[in-house]
Amino acid sequence: MDNAKLTVYFDEPFWVGVFERIENGKLSVSKVTFGAEPKDYEIRDFALKNYNKLKFSPAVDVIVKTESSNPKRLQREARKQTLQKGIGTKTQQALQLQREEMKTERQTLCKEQREAQKKHLFDLKQQKRKEKHRGR
Repeated sequence: MDNAKLTVYFDEPFWVGVFERIENGKLSVSKVTFGAEPKDYEIRDFALKNYNKLKFSPAVDVIVKTESSNPKRLQREARKQTLQKGIGTKTQQALQLQREEMKTERQTLCKEQREAQKKHLFDLKQQKRKEKHRGR
């Protein structure tokens, strides 16, 4: 893994965490809803226990910038990131791809269930008709 990042922000009415990971120049994200405001140790425990279970979005191409080694610049960038709210546009694109993928999965699953239910009802009707013709 090249780079990983967690952003926690308040998205009315819940606290949301967005895990971003960059591997081989591809960004994939996973969104987690915490509910009430999580403490630092709760976020750490959640990340350690559940990171491998997270379902990440399909990867999106992203340009990875090399980090500078100037400590003052790093400090300024860290302060700037803490003041920012929300998530980046590439992250939003990745989340949108994940939503669309889950939507198509849900649609196909629902369609299969509907067809199975129709087939079951049809089989019951056929069985009932056969019993009527046997003279019972």
